[in-house]
Amino acid sequence: MLGMNFFAFLLLAVISGAVASLYHYVLRIRFLEGTSAWFGKMLIGWLGAWVGSSIFGHWLWSYRSVYIVPAILGAIAAIHLNVLAWRALARVIAAEPATGGAALARKAAA
Repeated sequence: MLGMNFFAFLLLAVISGAVASLYHYVLRIRFLEGTSAWFGKMLIGWLGAWVGSSIFGHWLWSYRSVYIVPAILGAIAAIHLNVLAWRALARVIAAEPATGGAALARKAAA
């Protein structure tokens, strides 16, 4: 699906927009606030939907060379992993001065 037509691009955009809206506005699973955060989820979801057929296979419903269910699963996986990665990174950064610095000071003193 490297040389996709415009309809396939739009279909993947609709799928990623629906999944991003579900995550951002309905489930409220987010790292950042606002419309730009939703747009970022949509872009990540589009990439996940695009790669979804390669990862999850070519099965169930296909419409103009876009497999719907693998595209939805790919968008869900990409958006969810993106939010989890940013949340984990934020926790590591927030915990670094409190635990990392004290641990290094104790090692230096010992």
